[in-house]
Amino acid sequence: MSTFMAKPAEVQRKWYIIDAAGKPLGRVAVKAADLLRGKVKPEFTPHVDCGDHVIIINADKAVLTGKKLENKFYRRHTGYVGGLKEVQYKTLMATRPELAMTLAVKGMVPDTTIGRKAMTRLRVYSGDAHKHAAQKPEVWEF
Repeated sequence: MSTFMAKPAEVQRKWYIIDAAGKPLGRVAVKAADLLRGKVKPEFTPHVDCGDHVIIINADKAVLTGKKLENKFYRRHTGYVGGLKEVQYKTLMATRPELAMTLAVKGMVPDTTIGRKAMTRLRVYSGDAHKHAAQKPEVWEF
């Protein structure tokens, strides 16, 4: 018996929708990363991009547990001396919840060409409206 190896041409991609309302940000990000990577499929092959498309709605209603809203920061650097910018997650979730969700998912996919390609299949919306109804996405419950 030989091990099954998926070929890139044989990969069938589906569309899934995840509702983040009332769920922890990290839990939603884990499920999205697994779907983007294709780890929920029985024909998963590590060196082949077998992931699906993921739509995350209600990112503004995702919750952060504990004191993460006050103690957690999103930090970036401009490249100039003294150019460290930091934003508290309380502010980030109020102004740009899509970015907070995208950053959480990005930290959970590998930093390789497969991971970068997988991130192009992620769509995050702060409300419950999205423009991908034509793709007939299935609801992913967890």
